[in-house]
Amino acid sequence: MTRMNRRQFIGVGLGVGVASFFPAPAQIARGANEKVRLGSISCGGRANELLSGFKSFPDVDIVALCDPDTARVDATKAKYDYVQKTFTDCRKLLDDKDIDAVIVATCDHWHCLAAAWAMQAGKDVYVEKPLAHNIYEGIQVVNAARKFKRVCQVGMQQRSDLMQAEIKKFLHEDKAIGEIKMARVNHYMPRNPIGKTDNPLELPATLDKNMWLGPAEDVELHRNALHYDWHWAWNTGTGEMGNWGVHVLDDCRNNVLLDCVEFPKRLIAGGVRAAYNDDGETPNIHFVYFDSGSIPVVLGVSTLAMKNSKSAGDHPGPGSGYIAYCEGGRLEGQRGSAKAFDADGKVIKEFKGNSGQREHQRNFIDAVLSQDSSILNAEVAIGKATSEWCNMANIAFRCGKPMTEESAATVAQAAQGAEQIWGEVLESAQKTLKTHDISMINSDVMVSDMLSFDAEKRQFVGPDAEKANSFIKRKYRNAEFTMPEFDV
Repeated sequence: MTRMNRRQFIGVGLGVGVASFFPAPAQIARGANEKVRLGSISCGGRANELLSGFKSFPDVDIVALCDPDTARVDATKAKYDYVQKTFTDCRKLLDDKDIDAVIVATCDHWHCLAAAWAMQAGKDVYVEKPLAHNIYEGIQVVNAARKFKRVCQVGMQQRSDLMQAEIKKFLHEDKAIGEIKMARVNHYMPRNPIGKTDNPLELPATLDKNMWLGPAEDVELHRNALHYDWHWAWNTGTGEMGNWGVHVLDDCRNNVLLDCVEFPKRLIAGGVRAAYNDDGETPNIHFVYFDSGSIPVVLGVSTLAMKNSKSAGDHPGPGSGYIAYCEGGRLEGQRGSAKAFDADGKVIKEFKGNSGQREHQRNFIDAVLSQDSSILNAEVAIGKATSEWCNMANIAFRCGKPMTEESAATVAQAAQGAEQIWGEVLESAQKTLKTHDISMINSDVMVSDMLSFDAEKRQFVGPDAEKANSFIKRKYRNAEFTMPEFDV
């Protein structure tokens, strides 16, 4: 493979304060040893897990580390003392022509901008899930991959578990338990509150606040810890829907819907952040009905434990996984395993796998070495689509109004073709809340109208469309960190 001929930078204008970092078209040289020279944008927990995997490959050299918190850079460099290049500004890392590819494992709000800048600078990208903090940025990062002809893998590693191909064959080719009628997606795992503070969080002296914020708004942070708990603030995170919901939804999109539905046609969602009394904004109970236009999908997410219990709610099937309900039985899948049951509830087939983590990283490196995006198991367009389902679920929650007896009756009848499993999800939420003396009706529980989405226009239409569309694109702090638009 001749790397030099495939690594040509294609220059277009970036936002104010960015263009100087990628000054001119240039060929990026590749070492004679044919190794992928890898830089990491983030030195947090997930980045370190990925670095450990990539380090194990003989055809990968880790050559650069970047994080806006120098304490995290130093801690990671201690594990990789041979790495000479460290940065707090990812643009300086991307300006380095000796770097072939990057990991993007930042906060959610940085994923798309860092990935797009990287591809614009001629790098290939492994970007963590969820791909996009909002729908608009997901579209732009796919456009960037197409415009600059870059390899871009999204960190939905279950896609690289060989078990998934066996499941798809069982369900769709063999039709071993008949046609799929509906699907349920679960994530019921307790999570602790993040604390409630009277005063803003004091940021560490080691942090470059401007680079940590990037495209996010500069607002006071109220919580006990800076890192990780950004997940539960809309400014920087996507809640549990984008944290774990994206994995279980992706398994459903992959194995049940065969990736045939980019955007659901309609959805209704509700939920609440209840009982924690903390500074988090995202819901700890979230329920969604997706009208895919074919197989209806119901999703239940709960990180709120029932009072005096370790359970985050009643549910059939795996605590974090999906169920495909078929004419002659059901299939229950989760990370690393699945079981098929006949109509009498007897197990008729078991599937064994793993998380797919190392295989997913290997798949990325193979695609980079061959410069062939077609072999990727979670190419950026796939990651975008699953991310969009999560973004839409969050948008519907944020468009919600307090649930009343009248709206509760409407919600109960909303899930056409999946009424029973929708009722089970709502009943589970009600039962969990009741243990905390919270009612589903006339409380803080919010529920949206049925939202309709025009896939061609990439806009919501109909009731509450104006409010829903206001969440498609974020408000950017300044021009320096505004997501560029890419025409293809």
